Amino acid sequence: MAATKSRGRMAKNRGTKLEPVSVVTGGAGFLGSHLVDRLLAEGHRVVAIDNLVTGSVENIDHLAGCRNFRFIQQDVTEFLFLHGRVDYVWHFASPASPIDYLELPIQTLKVGSLGTHKALGLAKHKGARFLLASTSEVYGDPLVHPQTEEYWGNVNPVGPRGCYDESKRFAEALTMSYQREHRMETRIVRIFNTYGPRMRMRDGRVVPAFVSQALAGKPVTVFGDGSQTRSFCYCSDLIDGIYRLMMSDEPLPVNIGNPQELTMVEFARAIIAATRSKSKLVFRPLPQDDPKQRRPDISRAKRLLKWSPAVSLEDGLSRTIEYFRSKVFQASV
Repeated sequence: MAATKSRGRMAKNRGTKLEPVSVVTGGAGFLGSHLVDRLLAEGHRVVAIDNLVTGSVENIDHLAGCRNFRFIQQDVTEFLFLHGRVDYVWHFASPASPIDYLELPIQTLKVGSLGTHKALGLAKHKGARFLLASTSEVYGDPLVHPQTEEYWGNVNPVGPRGCYDESKRFAEALTMSYQREHRMETRIVRIFNTYGPRMRMRDGRVVPAFVSQALAGKPVTVFGDGSQTRSFCYCSDLIDGIYRLMMSDEPLPVNIGNPQELTMVEFARAIIAATRSKSKLVFRPLPQDDPKQRRPDISRAKRLLKWSPAVSLEDGLSRTIEYFRSKVFQASV
């Protein structure tokens, strides 16, 4: 019933040329704010919801006065009530960096469980299509490489990363349950490492850590022996893939990420070169349960969404480094 209601509502919107209405939880965060920009560019009216624990008004202050944008400061684990029509709910709210979810383990579990429940409830009530921003962390420290959507993962539920990994795995299960029981239109994106402007400089993720250290001329810290791998996708590529997924008919999880794989040593050296820094590498012990390798198989995204990343690592790093340079300059003024 909800899916039929959603299709009918969207068809009516298209017929009368009403602007689609999107709700973005975590809309003041790194990825959420970029999604908001994309939706506004696509002609949506957007309501962003964020409690600003890890998000920042600075990420959306350029939208002040925009008639199609509204911001609500609220914790998504609380009851969500909105007047009027909603066509799409994009659930992006969650701490998403190691520092955040190690400092906020219970909040991380709550937003993945209660927050997802509330966001799904809003979508169900409004007859809206729902998209869950899940993560490659559902694969844990993978024993299959590259990771396909069919892989069930290798996650330590009682380790320090378990609060994030398991909250997302639960969120996926809850989303699929709503799809089956309530016949809702739902989408699940598994996001791999993403970078770009609006990342917090000290959020613990590798890109801001390496870039800030290199810009300051400090030693760049590599954990373990640096042979572990990651694949980095520029934010605009990721948001394009996510938008295509929401507008598609695919109800099962889809990997969105860049399959170009680099060791941490290679990546650190690339950033040192791009910043023209004289920083040296220093090595520290590898954190518990840190994945040894991570690379998405994006065959499903290519086939179903006609999507693949377009921004090169060189170009993406250049844009990101310029953003961090501006932040360092502002902080010094």
